[in-house]
This record gives sequence, structure tokens and C-alpha cells, in this order.
Amino acid sequence: MYSVPFVDPSSPPPFTAVLLAGGKSARMGRDKAGVLIDSQPLWQRQLATLRAIHPHELFISGKPDGPYADTGVEILADNFPGLGPLAGLEAALRRASHPLVLVLAIDLPAMTADFLSRIVRHTAASATGCVPRDDHWFEPLAAVYPRACLPLAEACLRDADRSMQRFVRLAVEQGFMRVRELADSELALFKNLNEPGDL
Repeated sequence: MYSVPFVDPSSPPPFTAVLLAGGKSARMGRDKAGVLIDSQPLWQRQLATLRAIHPHELFISGKPDGPYADTGVEILADNFPGLGPLAGLEAALRRASHPLVLVLAIDLPAMTADFLSRIVRHTAASATGCVPRDDHWFEPLAAVYPRACLPLAEACLRDADRSMQRFVRLAVEQGFMRVRELADSELALFKNLNEPGDL
């Protein structure tokens, strides 16, 4: 694995964005998508964050009858149901019309459009994706993936270890992804909501 300096070209490449909203929310006890943050449902907040960076196409990976069902955004069903966020990513990579796919998890309410825009711009100099990393821990649910890693996602979904950490590690090792080391000031962007006490 290797790190690269942070670049900020004047214009980002065309990209697809997908909101990953298909989790079971077992620890939260209810669908995270409907949780209110500053009086706004989380799904609306996260979609607004993605729209603010002007993706060329936008999808939601989630349940067809989720609270976002009537927003006019296409909802993607998993081709590997029940296998977690990697299945949502696989569906997005398969459906995307552009070489790069930005993913944002439903449960990262502190994430900003500015940060996402910067990691998209980070990919402009090459066809590789970009994944943030804190020390040795990847942050794969606010990252950019190249559509070219679809076969790797499919292979990982057929293995016993379907974790995003393993998938991203392999994607980096195989040259699909570059690592963007996080500054201490950016770590708070990745605080996620898992349980009612996190609200």
C-alpha cells in the first residue's frame, strides 16, 4: 500500500454517486435512514450532501420501500442480498455510467460536501479510486471506487470474508485505489451512528 500527495485539479472527472442506505440497522433498533438530525431525516441530509457536489448521476442503494422511495432517485437492489455494504457497492459499480463511483454511507452525518469533493478531485489525475485512511484503518464508506474493480467486488462477495476492509486492502494492492491519509482535524467527519446513544 502507498500514499500519494493530495491534489486539487480545477475540475473533477465525471462521476456517479451512491448513498448506501441498505443496512439492517439492528443496533439502532429502527431504520437509520429515518433518524432525525437537526430536525431533518438522515436520508435527506445525506442526499443533500451528495447533490451539493454535483454528481453526473445519483443512486440510492437500499430498500425499494424505504423512506426515500418517492424522491425520484433510482434505488438499486443488491445482486447479493444480505451481504452488507460491499453488495451495495457492487450494485452501484454495475449500474454506474461513469468510470468513478463515490459512495457515502447513510450513517456518517458529519460528512461534508467539501471533503467528498476533495476526494473526487483527488482522482482526476488518474483512473484510480481514492480511499481515506486513519493510521491502518480504511474509511471505505466515504470513498471513490473505479468501476474497473467490479470483478474484485464480485469475487470478494463470493468469499467467506466479505468485509469492506479486506476488499479495499485488495483494491489498493492491485492498483485500483490510492490511499488518502486523514488529518487529525478530519477524523470527526467519520463518526458514525450505530446505536441510539450515538444520536
